[in-house]
Amino acid sequence: MKAIYDGPPEGLAERLGKPGEYPYTRGIYPQMYSSGRYWTMRQYAGFGSAEESNERYRYLLSQGQTGLSVAFDLPTQLGLDPDDPLAQGEVGKVGVSIATLDDMRTLLKGIPLDKVTTSMTINAPAMMLLALYILVAEEQGVATENLGGTIQNDILKEYIARGTYIFPTQPSMRLITDTFAYCAKNLPNWNTISISGYHIREAGATAPQEIAFTLANAKAYVRAALSQGLDIDAFGPRLSFFFACHNNILEEVAKFRAARRMWACIMREEFGATNPKALMLRFHTQTGGSMLTAQQPENNVVRTAYQALAAVLGGTQSLHTNAKDEALGLPTPDSARTALRTQQILAYESGIPAAIDPLAGSYYVEHLTDELEAQANDYLSKIEALGGSVKAIEAGFIQQEIEEAAFHFQREVEAVNQVVVGVNRFEIREETSTPIQEIDPAVQEKREQQVQAYRRKRNQAHTDAALAELKQVAKGSSNIFPVVLAAFRAGATLGEICGVLKLEWGEYQA
Repeated sequence: MKAIYDGPPEGLAERLGKPGEYPYTRGIYPQMYSSGRYWTMRQYAGFGSAEESNERYRYLLSQGQTGLSVAFDLPTQLGLDPDDPLAQGEVGKVGVSIATLDDMRTLLKGIPLDKVTTSMTINAPAMMLLALYILVAEEQGVATENLGGTIQNDILKEYIARGTYIFPTQPSMRLITDTFAYCAKNLPNWNTISISGYHIREAGATAPQEIAFTLANAKAYVRAALSQGLDIDAFGPRLSFFFACHNNILEEVAKFRAARRMWACIMREEFGATNPKALMLRFHTQTGGSMLTAQQPENNVVRTAYQALAAVLGGTQSLHTNAKDEALGLPTPDSARTALRTQQILAYESGIPAAIDPLAGSYYVEHLTDELEAQANDYLSKIEALGGSVKAIEAGFIQQEIEEAAFHFQREVEAVNQVVVGVNRFEIREETSTPIQEIDPAVQEKREQQVQAYRRKRNQAHTDAALAELKQVAKGSSNIFPVVLAAFRAGATLGEICGVLKLEWGEYQA
């Protein structure tokens, strides 16, 4: 595909730079999508058992999806086995239930891991789910250096906005830096963290807050890695980001451009990175779930399309488009397909990808980009004065800022100063019913039986020895990743591994 336009008006070029050049305001690649290589179309999916989710993944791949994105259920996110009393009522509800190597084998059955990249939205036990993924790849005969994908692995935003944490801050940071180190040697093409502004924005943050709090967390991860002796030019290129895209199209485009420029400057000026790939802010985007409405859900198709457009105009590397029924429940196959088609129409019919950073040089977009950067830098200065992101989280500063922003937005909606179509204006009295994806309550019992059968068939002595070794390593400072791999090879479950670490490290209390 030939580019139509790739330069800003005369006079702005020097300040903005070119696409693919520092400070990457205009994009991280010289040609962006105009080369014919589009963003990865990655639909977030997972529910019930591994068998059901595998069926959905294979369906989406058959419909043209180009990457997997795995949603895990709440017990998995909290490191609990499905037969744990604390897991009751939540197994398979908001994602797929994974506790054992058998589960991961089933989840990925028939999916060639050397050809498909996989994103896993998992944080507190991210190392454990990646370990299971590696073991299945080995069984497929896929070398670890050929694996591509991302684990979210962003625990700081869990303390800020989402709440699926397990361990205190320091051992949690150890799991992250140990993952950085292990993957640098063994999984060179794997993104070891996806630093998430998405959940921060969905919790109520404004656009400049999303930029600032995300980059503040990123700086904390970089400092933690440097403190372990890791080379910034080696691990820096494997850092990735995850942003929300809300309804204000031009503000969202400017947000992505400002974040890219800020991160390039932070990595070069503050941390001394010299590898160009370590300076690039590569990001996945998901359209705004909190922007969807249960009222008139068909309107959500339009909202999602505009948000997807903004993400592409802003230069995203990967995109998930929400389905129209996600304000009501998990998406049905039909609504998931429509969400995917939204991306495909944008890629193949709109003509937008032919232009490289098509809004560059727009007086308004450049003004917004500068304004968002200034506001975000003001927040970063306040966070640095508090001692960095971890200290700011422990002091409650970031959480309070988000809560106040969310409260202000809700007041504006209630006063109808902020219009939400179909909610506070243009309502209709009689709503048409929308089919909702139902999760079979029998999943709970099925998963309990599966994990119990898994424990019965293993060599218990081997499992006990592996868990004892994990306990010893957890007490020290050596890399814990190889020991987690060994424990899963010996038949341990996710809940057992996390249970050992809880006994050694304790649990985080907000």
